[in-house]
Amino acid sequence: MSDFIVHTIPGSPYVRAVLATLEEKGAAWRLIPHSFDSVQTPEHVSRNPFRRVPVLEHEGFSLYETQAILRYLDRVLPTPTLTPTDPRSAARMDQVLGINDWYLFQGCITTIGVQRLVRPRLTGLPPDQAVIDAAMPHAERTFAELASLLGDQAFFAGDTLSLADLAVAPQLDFLARTPEWAALSAPHAALVAWWKRMEARPSLQATTMEKVVALAKAA
Repeated sequence: MSDFIVHTIPGSPYVRAVLATLEEKGAAWRLIPHSFDSVQTPEHVSRNPFRRVPVLEHEGFSLYETQAILRYLDRVLPTPTLTPTDPRSAARMDQVLGINDWYLFQGCITTIGVQRLVRPRLTGLPPDQAVIDAAMPHAERTFAELASLLGDQAFFAGDTLSLADLAVAPQLDFLARTPEWAALSAPHAALVAWWKRMEARPSLQATTMEKVVALAKAA
């Protein structure tokens, strides 16, 4: 099977979820890096009309939307499986994937993460503290729900790793780089312990933001 090609803006937590999944599968992959400007070009728009990453290319097949990419990888690379066979466990995985997209990324990363990490780098302007303050109640609620769903389990869908874990961990790593992490994580020791276990996995160690940025520069 040929290599998987992943179009990325270095630092994207969604791209990291894809790369970590490929690492868990033992699959070969390579990056094609993009900037915030280059995803606006007609060439990239032909891959994804919504001008986002990741986009996966594999043996002439092109696919965007992270959940679709993760599920595709789990189907074409069936071992180790990252989708539970038990219907309720699989439903829990799906639920957490939805929370990741709609409440963790939207409303946490897009506000706190962008203000703290992206806005200063792109514009040279300081973070807008009012935007961050307004986002904190939503972020606190999101962290509390993730902690509740995890409970005392090893992973979100039970005893074994699933796509949900690989999607959420990069988002939390992004937020862990902000000052707000301390307040968000403090009430949720089990969630933090889970995140630390995830970050220690070889798949996440191989795909840190720093390593992906370095790979993108070398590409």
